Amino acid sequence: MSEPALPDAAATPVYRGLLDIVAAVEPRIAAATRQELADQRASLKLIASENYASLPVLLAMGTWLSDKYAEGTIGRRFYAGCRNIDTVEAIAAEHAAALFGADHAYVQPHSGIDANLVAYWAILSHRVESPALRRLGAKTVNDLDPADWEELRREFNRQRVMGMALDAGGHLTHGFRHNISGKLFEQQSYSTDPTTGLLDYAALRAAAREFKPLIIVAGYSAYPRRLDFAKFREIADEVGATLFVDMAHFAGLVAGKVFSGAEDPIPHAHIVASTTHKSLRGPRGGFLLADKEYADAVDKGCPLVLGGPLGHVMAAKAVAFAEARQTSFQDYARATAANAQTLADGLLRRGVPLVTGGTDNHLVLLDVSGFGLTGRQAEAALLDAGIVANRNSIPRDPNGAWYTSGIRLGSPALTSRGFGQAEFEETAELIAQVLRHTTPTAAPGGQTSKAAYELPDAVAAAVRARAAELLDGHPLYPGLEL
Repeated sequence: MSEPALPDAAATPVYRGLLDIVAAVEPRIAAATRQELADQRASLKLIASENYASLPVLLAMGTWLSDKYAEGTIGRRFYAGCRNIDTVEAIAAEHAAALFGADHAYVQPHSGIDANLVAYWAILSHRVESPALRRLGAKTVNDLDPADWEELRREFNRQRVMGMALDAGGHLTHGFRHNISGKLFEQQSYSTDPTTGLLDYAALRAAAREFKPLIIVAGYSAYPRRLDFAKFREIADEVGATLFVDMAHFAGLVAGKVFSGAEDPIPHAHIVASTTHKSLRGPRGGFLLADKEYADAVDKGCPLVLGGPLGHVMAAKAVAFAEARQTSFQDYARATAANAQTLADGLLRRGVPLVTGGTDNHLVLLDVSGFGLTGRQAEAALLDAGIVANRNSIPRDPNGAWYTSGIRLGSPALTSRGFGQAEFEETAELIAQVLRHTTPTAAPGGQTSKAAYELPDAVAAAVRARAAELLDGHPLYPGLEL
């Protein structure tokens, strides 16, 4: 009931025929595609940002909707012959707005980063460019003379943004110095309490009062707790900031009504951006939700920072949003959160330290330094044992963003396969076994390596074998044989 609409045996001739057609032109691509399915079937996928899309979502992307240019937005395209793209985009936006209870939806962004860029520039356009044009007596930027352009640039260069620090669980696009978001704005990060690892709203309020940002970004990539968006909005209103929420990771928990009230960003944020995959289980892509005040600015994503929208991906987004509006998706979202809790509790009982001491969303962040390991070593050892996870920084990480001291785990994908709390309890045991038996090895010169490690073959084989038994009980795309 909580699983996506996976194909049965009737899909086999469809996919065999599809791959045979591809193989006739480039057999290596067909082979890699078949191998990817085999690899996903054989792995405990615990990457928090990955999931399994349904057959209807996957098939919606493989059509001639890919062949149409459609810059602009519904009814206002820069190319002729876009009526079907208009239909597809309108349906996707309709489903997205209804699913989340938003005033307006914009479904063109190709990725989460694209969606965030549209959000930033929509805010700048609404808060900075439009007032500046009115002050300068111009209707559009095309009416500005060189001196006016200089004044407009000065206006933009004074803008400030506050987002969660990368090592506290934020994302690159929340103002990280090496990301374009950290170059567009004067930036200041907020972090978490050094003792608890939890977000300190009083400290955030004090920092916002002092810094006075134009934009406050709420959201995370590796923070295993829920956020209080009502408090975020209070702080934003107090300092005159626009509240922008990046819900890419937890959109499925919002859509599935696991997050409600103060934990639902839609009633509190001016603009919300998200991906369509991860916990939402759609195609790889992005979208935005906005209140009426920002709707027109958001719709200018193309040509502002986006190129031609991808009609075939918007079609797949429409299918995914429609799936998420079914009551079974709420069952899935509840199971995702419950399974993450079970995984966290199981790891804690086995002596695996967790950042913040647990989770109340879909992800779990391990601190593997107590095992003498870096995140890179732990990630590689887990992969040897058939467990796919990713290394991740933890707060004040001594190993930096490359080697890290953490491992991030997520429950969405295996929940899609039908794993329940019993399977996640056993998954916690398998992870703990790998970490307990992995040891760092020396680098050339005798120093301890941050990358090299040793995991006994017998341990890796035993974990792989038990993982395979768990996976066999919940096959991926059952009946599909390539």
